[in-house]
Amino acid sequence: MNLRLLLLSGALLLPPAVVSAQSAQPTAPDRFFKQPIGSDYYLANYTEYEAYLKRLASESDRIRLVDIGKSAEGRTQWMAVVSSPANLQRMEEYRGMAEKLARGRVPETEARRLAREGKAVVWIDAGLHATETVTSQGQIQVLHRMLSQSDPETLRLLDDCIILFAHDNPDGMEMVSNWYMRHEDPKRREFSTLPRLYQKYIGHDNNRDSFMAQMPETENVNRQLFRTWYPQIVYNQHQTGPEGMVVFVPPFRDPFNFNYDPIVMSELNEVGFQMHSRLIEEGKAGSGSRSAARYSTWHNGMERSVAYFHNSIGLLTEIIGGPTPTRIPLLPSTQLPRGDELMPIAPREWHLQDSLDYQWTLDRAVIDYASRNRERLLFNIWRMGANSIARGSTDSWTMTPAKVERMENAAPLRAGGADEYNRPATGPKRIDPALYKTLAQVPAERDPRAYVIPATQRDMPTAITFLNALIKNGVEVERADRPFSAGGRSYPAGSYVVRTAQAYRPHVLDMFEPQNHPHDAEYPGGPPKAPYDITGYTLAYQMGIAFDRVLDGFDAALTPVPDLMAPPRGRVEGQGSAGWIVGHETNNSFILTNRLLKAGVPVSWIGQATSAGGETLQPGALWIPASAKAQSILERSAAELGITAHAAAAPPAGERIALKPVRIGLVDRWGGLISEGWTRWLLERFEFDFQRVYPKRLDAGNLARDFDVLVFTDDALPPKGAWGSDRPSRQPEAADTPAALRPMLGEVSDTVSVPAVAQFVSGGGAVVALGSSGRFAQLLGAPLAPALSRAVDGEAKPLEPRSFYIPGSILRARVDNSQPLGFGLPGNVDMFFNQSQTFMPAAGQGRVRPVSWFDGRDLLRSGWAIGQERLAGTTAVADVDVGKGKLFLLGPEVAQRAQSYGTFKFLFNALLYGGARRQEAVPAAAPAIAR
Repeated sequence: MNLRLLLLSGALLLPPAVVSAQSAQPTAPDRFFKQPIGSDYYLANYTEYEAYLKRLASESDRIRLVDIGKSAEGRTQWMAVVSSPANLQRMEEYRGMAEKLARGRVPETEARRLAREGKAVVWIDAGLHATETVTSQGQIQVLHRMLSQSDPETLRLLDDCIILFAHDNPDGMEMVSNWYMRHEDPKRREFSTLPRLYQKYIGHDNNRDSFMAQMPETENVNRQLFRTWYPQIVYNQHQTGPEGMVVFVPPFRDPFNFNYDPIVMSELNEVGFQMHSRLIEEGKAGSGSRSAARYSTWHNGMERSVAYFHNSIGLLTEIIGGPTPTRIPLLPSTQLPRGDELMPIAPREWHLQDSLDYQWTLDRAVIDYASRNRERLLFNIWRMGANSIARGSTDSWTMTPAKVERMENAAPLRAGGADEYNRPATGPKRIDPALYKTLAQVPAERDPRAYVIPATQRDMPTAITFLNALIKNGVEVERADRPFSAGGRSYPAGSYVVRTAQAYRPHVLDMFEPQNHPHDAEYPGGPPKAPYDITGYTLAYQMGIAFDRVLDGFDAALTPVPDLMAPPRGRVEGQGSAGWIVGHETNNSFILTNRLLKAGVPVSWIGQATSAGGETLQPGALWIPASAKAQSILERSAAELGITAHAAAAPPAGERIALKPVRIGLVDRWGGLISEGWTRWLLERFEFDFQRVYPKRLDAGNLARDFDVLVFTDDALPPKGAWGSDRPSRQPEAADTPAALRPMLGEVSDTVSVPAVAQFVSGGGAVVALGSSGRFAQLLGAPLAPALSRAVDGEAKPLEPRSFYIPGSILRARVDNSQPLGFGLPGNVDMFFNQSQTFMPAAGQGRVRPVSWFDGRDLLRSGWAIGQERLAGTTAVADVDVGKGKLFLLGPEVAQRAQSYGTFKFLFNALLYGGARRQEAVPAAAPAIAR
C-alpha cells in the first residue's frame, strides 16, 4: 500500500498523522535491534524504538501508527493502534461509537445497540517513568507478538478490541537508555547517576500532571483518553514492585475518592483479580495487592487515577526488574500465602526477560478481560455517564467523612439491650434512621447543578487557564452569550458555566469541591497512615478562582466552548498622555513587566492603592511612563495577555518602587530537583530570564558578579533538623563524567556553600527560599525559628505525626497585600501546605516583616489536617532584612507543581523586588522608594 496515501488518509484520526501498511510477517525484534530485547545489560533507546514502530507499521495490517503530538524536547510521541484489519478499516466508526457511549447522552436503547456493535478500547502505555525500563522494553515484545501471532486467543482479542499502545515519555527513554549504554563494559552500566530529570521539567512528577495537563506529553495523552478515543480501560505500567514480591496488581487499598461511580471501582477489582489469576495459572508467582503496597485511588493527578473520574478503569502495576540482573530477597513476612498475596515467590535470581514475561501475561489478561466483557464494558461506561448526567440534573448529595462524623456524634438509638434479632447491641454505633436526611442530606449541602465562573474575576487569564485544564480533561464548558441569573445572583455576558449534568461529573466535582480525606490511622488510635500522594488539591482553590455553586436548575443562553481558549482580549484605554497604569491582580502582568524591562522600558510599582479607569487598583499596580516603545509593547501584549492598561494624564502620586531586569539564579543539583523543574517551567512560562546554578558555582563565591537573586526551591538547600532529612543525589566520579557535565557535580553544603550565600546576601543580594530551604532563616541568623518543631536531644526536629500532620492540603492564610511581597494578592488566600514549616519570632539580627500568616485554628479548606491549631499565629511568608540584602521566606509550597496560581505572586514579587530595592530613588517630581 502506498505510504503517502496512508498518511493522507490519516485525517480520519483527527489531527495526528497515521502510518500503516501490510505484509506477511513483521520483523522480529531480535532481527532489528543491536541485541535481543530483554537481554541482560541492554536497553534500546527511543530513536530505535521509533524506527521499529515505523518498520512494524510498514509490514503489518494490524497496526496504525499515530502521531499524537510532540514531547517537551520536540520528539514525536507515537501511539500504535492495534486491532484486526477489518476493525482498522472501520476505525473512525468504532471511535465514534466509543465517544457516544462515554458521553452518556444517547438513549439506553441506542447505547445497547452501540455496545453490541462496538469494540472495547484499551489503552496500554509504557515509559512514563523512564528509569522504569521494563515497560518500554516490554512494549516492543508485546507489539510484535500481537502483530505476528495467529493463535485463536490473539485473533479473538484483535477482533473484539482496539488496543492503543502508547509511549508517555520519549525524551526520558532516549536519555535513560543512552546513559545506561554509555559504557562498553556491561558490568559498569547503570542509570542511578543520571545527570538531570528524565522529563525535561518535572521528572517523576510527570505522573502528577494529569488533571492540570501543563506538560505537552500529558496534554497529548489526555487528548487521546478523554477527547478522542475514550478507552474503557487505561493501563498505566510502572515499576518497582513490592520488596520480596514481583509485581503489585490491583485492587488498591482504601481510601478511594467519594466522587467515583461505584461501577468503575467494582470493574477495577474484577480486572485486577483476573490479572492475578492469569499469572497464577501460568505459574508466575509473587503478585500482591491492596496491603502489599501504599497505592490508593484518592488523588486525581496520576494517569491511571484520573481515569476513574472519567468512568474508565484505571490500572497500575508496579513490577521489579531492569537490564541489570538482580535477586529477589527473602522476606519471611512475604512467604505465607494470604488474601493480598495468593502465591508467594521464593528468593531467586531475576533478569529483565523475567519481568517482560510477566508484563506479557498482564497485558494479555487485561485485553482478554476487555474481550470477554466487551459489550458490558461499553454499556457500563454509558451507564456511568448517564448516571452522572442524572445526578447532575436533580438534588443529590455526596457522602463524606465529615457527614459520617456528624452522624457518629448524634445520640445513639438506644443504650444497651438487644436489636430486633435479639443480638446484643455491640459493634458500630446505631442512630435513629430518621436522622439520615437531617444530618447527611442538608439542603444547603447538595451537590451543585452547575458552577458559574463570573466574568468579573480578579484574574481572568488565570480563570481561562483553569477552564482550559478542564477542557483538556474532556469537561464540557459553556459561555454565556447574554447576562443571566442563577441561584439568586446576576451574571454578566462572558461568564462561564460548568454543569454537573455531564458524563465527567466526578472530575468536575473533584476540581471545584474540597477533598474531605478520611482520618486514616495505622490502627485505631495509632499514628496517621501516610497517603499515597497529597490529600487536598481542589484546583479552583489552588488557582484562586472566584466561582459560585448553583444548587438549582436555571435557564441561560449558553454556547459550548469547542476547544482551548485564549484570555479575553485586553486593551489600552483612556486618553492620558503621561503613561499607563496596569493592575497587579493578574499573573500575566508579570509577563508584561518582563517584556517591558527586557526592552529597556522603565517600570515601577505604585506603593499604595491608586485609581485608574474608574476603579481602585490595589497596591503594586504598574506605572509605565509614556514612550513609543512602551506603547508598542503595551498594545500588543495587553491584547494577547488579557490585560487592561489605563492611560493616565499624570504620574501617580505617592511612593513607587522602581524595577529593573533581575539576574536570577535558580539552584539545581546533579540528578535534578523536581521542585526546581516545576519552578523552571513556571519562570519560562512567565518570561523571567534566569540561569541554573549548581553547587560548584555557589562554592566559588563572588555571586553578586552574576546574580541579584538566588532561588532555592524545596530541597535545594539540604533539609536538616526541623526541616526533615536530606535525600542526597547519587553522583558519578568526576573521571566517569563527561567534561561538559562536570560543573553540575557537587552538593550544597553548610560549610562552603552557605557562607558564600551569606556573603552575597549581606552585601545586598536576595535569596528566595521555598519550602525546606527556609532553613536559611537559621543559617543566616534571622530572628525567626521553626514554629512546628520539638526538641530532641537538644536538636530541633519536626513534630510527631500524631500531633501535627498535614500531608498535602489547602489551608486559608491571611496576607498583608500592602507589602511588596503581597502586592496583587487578596487579603485571604488558599495556600497549599505539605508538611511544611512556618516561623515564629526568635533571637537574631535583622528586621522581619510578616507578609502571610495563619490566623485562627480552623484553617483546613481541602484535604486532611491533624493539629492544624498549631499553625495559629505562625508566619508562612516573610520578608527579612539581612545586612544590606534580603531573605524572602516562602515556607509553604506557594508554587507547588505549578498548580497554585493563586499564590504564584509571592514568588514573582520576590524575584522582582529582590532587584528593585537596589535602585536609587527617582526624582522628586515622581516620588519613589528604594526598599
